[in-house]
Amino acid sequence: MRAAFIRTLSELAEHDRRITLIVGELGFGVVESFAERFPKQFLNAGVAEQNMTGIAAGMALSGKVVFTYSIANFPTLRCLEQVRNDVCYHNANVKIVAVGGGFAYGSLGMTHHATEDLAIMRTLPGMVVVAPGDPVEADLATRAVVSDSRPSYLRLGRAGEPTVHPRGVSFQLGRAITVRNGDDLTLISTGGLLHTSVQLADRLAKVGFSARVLSMHTVKPLDTEAVLAAARETRAIITLEEHSVIGGLGGAVAEVLAESGELRVPFKRLGLPSYFSPYVGSQEFLKAAYGLSLDGILLSLKPVLDLANT
Repeated sequence: MRAAFIRTLSELAEHDRRITLIVGELGFGVVESFAERFPKQFLNAGVAEQNMTGIAAGMALSGKVVFTYSIANFPTLRCLEQVRNDVCYHNANVKIVAVGGGFAYGSLGMTHHATEDLAIMRTLPGMVVVAPGDPVEADLATRAVVSDSRPSYLRLGRAGEPTVHPRGVSFQLGRAITVRNGDDLTLISTGGLLHTSVQLADRLAKVGFSARVLSMHTVKPLDTEAVLAAARETRAIITLEEHSVIGGLGGAVAEVLAESGELRVPFKRLGLPSYFSPYVGSQEFLKAAYGLSLDGILLSLKPVLDLANT
């Protein structure tokens, strides 16, 4: 996804000199081409994420469209006060790009495991929170946040995520994409688990379950209409995210269902437990360790499928 992001950003920057990219002393294999093409629209702030965010806010308030870029925890948690006070409070046109959501940097340990970011960014007033599901969505999400003047958080996978969508897919901030139609249950995913959700729907079809698949690429503002339609039209809802089960996609969907006042549907959040992982390893290894592999998800869904089948 990060390659799709930088290609799109370069295309847009060529025609819009307001677009500026600020990095925190990393990612040069990805951003070097942008820096070479647009030296006046690029800045390396060094290992100083608080300064990076303050600079971005100041430039945005001077008329720029500013992207900050770093490994997921660093442009969010390390400089949370600056994101809150400098960016959100002033409604600055800053786009915080986090590469490597979830366990993408799993071998570097818990300091690099981005498992709380969606929840934290979602609580900030005025912040739009976007987690594309594949490279096509990453391209379209980049275009969408450039066109939107609100502060935005763009959570990207690291590399190699499979393409799920055709190129002509319609993308709008705050509107889920229906990837598959189905009547028995609804799978709602955000971020890099989209491909897994499609595989899961295929597996469920083999045992007689028709699964609707929604790509909820925008966690805030959430597509409440899509959630409520799923609750009315299908017999169970499952959320999938490479993130804590607290406060992210699952929490957002649970809030909608709880406050609807009229809908009762079996519901399960699939994600990560609320504790720091003691493990290091590849992203696939860590996802499997926490039940987010395809087989692990199927095992955990059995009670929900039994309820949906009654």
